[in-house]
Amino acid sequence: MISVLFAVLTALSNGAASVLQRRAALNVPDSEAMRVSLISHLLRQKVWLAGIALVVVAAVCQAVALATGPIAVVQPIFVIELPATLLMAGFVMRVRLPRAVWFSVAAVTAGLALGMASAAPGGGSATVHGAAWIPALLLTGLFEAALIAGALATRGNPRAALLGLAAAAGYALTAALMKDAMARLSDGDGVVALLGSWQLYATAAAGVGALFLLQNALQAGTLVAVQPCLTLGDAMISVLYGVTLFGEELRTGWWLVPELLALALIAAGCVELARSPLASGNAAAPSRVRRLK
Repeated sequence: MISVLFAVLTALSNGAASVLQRRAALNVPDSEAMRVSLISHLLRQKVWLAGIALVVVAAVCQAVALATGPIAVVQPIFVIELPATLLMAGFVMRVRLPRAVWFSVAAVTAGLALGMASAAPGGGSATVHGAAWIPALLLTGLFEAALIAGALATRGNPRAALLGLAAAAGYALTAALMKDAMARLSDGDGVVALLGSWQLYATAAAGVGALFLLQNALQAGTLVAVQPCLTLGDAMISVLYGVTLFGEELRTGWWLVPELLALALIAAGCVELARSPLASGNAAAPSRVRRLK
């Protein structure tokens, strides 16, 4: 229950951060794409800094969740970040949500429940054994390089989608490294073992790289192009890490049928939710007219 609770808190923080970062990215010129100077433009915007603060909160919550539960359980829960954020935004801004948004929230929620019940992830170890990290890092690097190369060869929403998937791979890698690093806390040396592990510093490097890719994805196209790739990519790649690196188990065989149906529900819900003006930060609360007595 602790891992699920902190996974939900992580999803809420990440979802709000994505919307704030998207608003900030809209003010960055196209000429700054894939350049370090992109970050300097964003640093001058308070809305982007607020988003980064939420990213830090999410990182802490994610560390607790991964330290207390399997990665194949924790990471898929993050698919609720967009629907939960839109519901909160609609309440705070007093914007009435259209029926399509409610149907999409139901689709994502039902898809997550169906997927978790069908896959029944569990088992596995808290650490990665032997030299299993070597092929994992090499394959992840090649995968991200191919996505970035494809993104540089195109523009608009196709670039945004490819960079969003690359960012998802980076965030999934960050989660796997973080879980392996947090397991060092249970060793005899505790914090000393954690600070002495290469996984801790690799977590920071992978996280910064994923954040950079996400900013470029948000700057390149619309949220509807980025969010589904980011949400589903993070969940699926994380499950792959959980199975291959940590030895976690999933149901297969005929269980793949409801699992694929769950993915379809989540994907359809995320696409529709990302179309909402609330997701891009463009919705405005209804104006209030003061009555004259």
